[in-house]
Amino acid sequence: MVQIPEDHMTNTIDPLAEVAAEGQSRRDFLKKSVMAAGAGLLGGASMSVSTTAWAAGSDKPEKTEVKIGFIPLTDCAPIIVASVLGFDKKYGIKIIPSKEASWAGVRDKMLNGELDAAHVLYGLVYGVQLGIGGPARDMAVLMTLNQNGQAITLSNQLREQGVVDGKSLKRMIDSNKREYTFAQTFPTGTHAMWLYYWLAAYGIHPMQDVKTIVVPPPQMVANMRVGNMDGYCVGEPWGARAIYDNIGFTTATTQDIWADHPEKVLGCTRAFVQQNPNTARAMLMAVLEAARYIDDMKNRSSVAKLISDKSYVNAPEQVIEQRFLGNYDNGVGRKWKDEHPMQFFDEGKVNFPYLSDGMWFLTQHRRWGLLKSDPDYLGVAKGINQIDLYKQAAAQVGVTVPASPMRSSKLFDGKVWDGSNPKAYAAGFAIKA
Repeated sequence: MVQIPEDHMTNTIDPLAEVAAEGQSRRDFLKKSVMAAGAGLLGGASMSVSTTAWAAGSDKPEKTEVKIGFIPLTDCAPIIVASVLGFDKKYGIKIIPSKEASWAGVRDKMLNGELDAAHVLYGLVYGVQLGIGGPARDMAVLMTLNQNGQAITLSNQLREQGVVDGKSLKRMIDSNKREYTFAQTFPTGTHAMWLYYWLAAYGIHPMQDVKTIVVPPPQMVANMRVGNMDGYCVGEPWGARAIYDNIGFTTATTQDIWADHPEKVLGCTRAFVQQNPNTARAMLMAVLEAARYIDDMKNRSSVAKLISDKSYVNAPEQVIEQRFLGNYDNGVGRKWKDEHPMQFFDEGKVNFPYLSDGMWFLTQHRRWGLLKSDPDYLGVAKGINQIDLYKQAAAQVGVTVPASPMRSSKLFDGKVWDGSNPKAYAAGFAIKA
């Protein structure tokens, strides 16, 4: 597998050319562009709110600088926007985004205190809590950052052999015996669970019929280019980038699998919340405001331009922008306006840390043998998802909170998930470990 150093990746991912402006870096230019675009929504006033307007008395943040890790993915946008547009300053903190190389690195830095919090995979947080995704540690989910917006990519070599979807992939695997390799981004993470769920729905056992490997998101395209895998599941823009580079095509989006599924979260250790409750609340409020800003579609193009910079996602703006706007092209002739595009707010429906969302990942960890026995599904979720803190933050920024911490969804195989009987749900799949 190709392991590309961060500095070399800057060259292989074709960063946009530096903006030619006297004495002005591209990054500063993009920041000013986005701030200008946001001036109307922010009404000018909120950009100049005193940093002590909220941070007073017993509510003063315990830490005034918070380092939040992120992986170069489109859905890191709320963290970047909260920092660049100054939503953080309104609540007495300064968010310092920290670009990380892998999810394992994000995990390790959260656990050792190098990061205060992170844009992180939902399933990673739950895996660490139960000691199956690293050293066991009490963890916290403050809010959901986004829904939807990931994709399963297959190689052009498979397409040339007649593989266009799950059914034809199953026929190929059954008839042409060889080692098929698929990549995901972390063993207990969201991308692993979407990939496994999709394969199994077509009768392909992800632990027996194919080989699965872990590859950091920005390295997916380079590894497929040199033939290290037949397919992968990852967040955007690395699905769209495979099409842009003409090395693969999108066979399914993750919203095809589960419309409006939970994806990344704002996560941290439980100890951080216990020691810094006001800081955690301030982070929540700043990122909630950023999410609301991003979900106004008229702001999406300027945000795409901002995060395309090599300091953040490091991909061509046009590769990020179209799927960010909900405009999809699968690379093999189909174009559509997605009914369930990447969402960051939706009047707060995206951001609420539903207990059932966290529990779903536990059912899949159990399904695939990562958990050897059934945990206390609801108890674990209640300990991790910081619903009371979320409600406090939401009330301060005028975000509606759902009436129930559980929600019901039907996935593409017809199975309904509502959190009511997680043990039976986990055991009810025909294909499992």
